Amino acid sequence: MNIQNSELILNQDGSIYHLNLRPEHIANDIIFVGDQDRVDKITKHFDKIEFSTQKREFKTTTGYYKGKRLSVISTGIGPDNIDIVINELDALVNIDLETRALKEEHTALNIVRIGTSGSLQKDIPVDSFLISTHSLDINGMLHAYQINEISHPDIEEAFTKHTNWSSKKADPIIIANSQELEDKLSSNETFKGITATAGGFYGPQGRVLRLPLQDPDINKKIDSFNFNGNRITNLEMETSAIYGLSKLLGHNALSMNAILANRANGTFSAEPGKIVAELIEYTLDKLVE
Repeated sequence: MNIQNSELILNQDGSIYHLNLRPEHIANDIIFVGDQDRVDKITKHFDKIEFSTQKREFKTTTGYYKGKRLSVISTGIGPDNIDIVINELDALVNIDLETRALKEEHTALNIVRIGTSGSLQKDIPVDSFLISTHSLDINGMLHAYQINEISHPDIEEAFTKHTNWSSKKADPIIIANSQELEDKLSSNETFKGITATAGGFYGPQGRVLRLPLQDPDINKKIDSFNFNGNRITNLEMETSAIYGLSKLLGHNALSMNAILANRANGTFSAEPGKIVAELIEYTLDKLVE
C-alpha cells in the first residue's frame, strides 16, 4: 500500500517537507546538533562540501572528512523536532518517494548527536565528555508509538517507585544506545551514564523562576536514583527521542555530550566554546577510525 500525500508530504521539487532534502543529499553517517550555527563549526573541518541547504531551524551540510562522507544536521531544540527529523530521514532512505512505497531493502543510518548538557553528579565535572548509554524519556513523546520492544520495564518501574512519579505525567521509558557506536566512540576521556530527556528547559528540568513545580524535589530524586550501579548523569532535551525512534526504525544512535554545567555544585564552564570544539574534533576523528 502506498503512503498517502497527507502523511508523507513532499515539496514541489520532490524534497521531504521540513528538511528540504532528497535521498541523494544525505550520507548514511549523520551528525546531529541542536544549534544551526554549530553545523558550520563542524563542517569547517571537512575536506570538501558537497551539498548544503536550510529550511527553518533545519540546516544540513553533506561533505567529506578524511575521505568519509558525512552529513551534519541541526535539529533545533526538543523531542518534537527530533520526531520530525528522524522520521523524515528514515523516509529518505527507506521509502521510495516517487511511488510512496516502502523499499524492500532496509537502510540503517548511523546517527551521532553532538550536544551540550548539564551534569547531575558531582563527580562528572564541567568540560568533560559524556556518552549516553541509555536515555530516560520523561517527556512522553515516544508514547505515540508502540514501544514495548525497546523499553526496560525493570528500570522504569524502579525509577517510578523511587521518584513517586505522578500518574498524571507520561510513564518514564528507558532506551539503550547503539552498542556498536558506543564502542567506536568510547575512550578513557569519556564518562558514561543514563541521560534524562525532558520536554522543556525550565519546569520540566526542575528550574524555578516564577512558577511552582508539580514536584519541587524531582531533581534530587533523579540525582539519587541508582539501578544496579547505573545512575542518571545528565539532563537535556533530545536523546530519548533520538534513541527511541532510531531503535524503532532500525537505525543506530549515540549521544555525545559536552558537559557545560554541573547542577550538583552550581558550576558552569569558563570556556564552553572550547569544550564543544574539542568534542567536535574528538567525534569526527573517532568516526573515521
